[in-house]
Amino acid sequence: MKSIIASWPRAAAALACSLACLSASAQWVVGQVAPLSGKGATQGRAYAQGMRLHFEQVNQAGGIQGQPVQLAMLDDGGHPDETVTRTRELLAKSKPVVLAGYMGNSNLAGLLGSGLLEQERISLVGYQGNDTQVARAAQIFSTRASLQDEMAKIASHLATVGITRLALVIEPRADAEAVVQLVTQAVTPAGAKLVAQLTLKDGRNPVTQAIAQLQKTKPAPQAILLVASSPATAAFVEAYRMESGTAQIYANSGSDIEQLAKRLPVEFMSGLSIAQVVPNPYKVSMRLNKEFRDALAAHPKVVDVPVSYAMMEGYVNAKVIAEALRRSQPVSREKLTASLRNFSAQDLGGYWVSFKPDSQFGSRFVDLSIVSASGRISH
Repeated sequence: MKSIIASWPRAAAALACSLACLSASAQWVVGQVAPLSGKGATQGRAYAQGMRLHFEQVNQAGGIQGQPVQLAMLDDGGHPDETVTRTRELLAKSKPVVLAGYMGNSNLAGLLGSGLLEQERISLVGYQGNDTQVARAAQIFSTRASLQDEMAKIASHLATVGITRLALVIEPRADAEAVVQLVTQAVTPAGAKLVAQLTLKDGRNPVTQAIAQLQKTKPAPQAILLVASSPATAAFVEAYRMESGTAQIYANSGSDIEQLAKRLPVEFMSGLSIAQVVPNPYKVSMRLNKEFRDALAAHPKVVDVPVSYAMMEGYVNAKVIAEALRRSQPVSREKLTASLRNFSAQDLGGYWVSFKPDSQFGSRFVDLSIVSASGRISH
């Protein structure tokens, strides 16, 4: 068993005590299984810290219906089989009323395929992934915009400057055909067209081959849409720049801008744009940003990882969960799911969330981060 509940020194004692004393009547437990070690640990831990940051605010204000909210976490290391195993373990030991903050298409697909959500009558609220099958699951709720919304935002932005010939580059995935169809539908209203669709396989040679194929495409794409993880995006951008590729590169939110900045030199990052599904965590442009910054200042001991977009997303997700708990009378897994399915428009401070019967995506917020020649991020 690989629990990370005691892996962060500053919070270890409090968390251990909380879990030892856990009972449904004492507190509302939110369960997270995510990559808290391994390649995806940076985002997994940041997302968790964002949720804990808001739950700390809630608890200091008296909790929800008089009970505190506790985040119980287990580490899957990014491995899909571990996601299911750890979720089963978490459900048995911690008795959460809701799950949250899961990551990875394969991990989410594995959880969905296991049948645990239906068996346990529990919902998953908030995740990082864009698997088209997961997006249709009745008990999985996304507090971020959809991949289609991200691609539509990028296409609309590009159309304003006359860029309409686009190439789509994606990682190998079971629903690749569905993703191509989704992106095609998303960019068409802006007058854009996909002139090439390529799969970005692992390894240096496949990346080079994909770039060579792009450069042979006629008419040449003016911009490249990347639907890939941070490592795959970094590998592609590096190889493309080294081959003197000139098309603009736009990545979906699955590419973490903080991780890319660590992997790539400024000259390769320059001009790169990434779709963001939450407001900028580094500045105050709306009430939500200010609340996040105020929470950071008021609860510094809760946060022991760098501030990031993933942390802001976790904070947003916790706000949605807290509101759904407030709307559940009394709180139970079934009541919480019903609350989410009828979750009318909620203003989180300039960031609106609303779930409808025909959509599991609660937000349509998409912003674009663009890296300048000096390496600064602008919006």
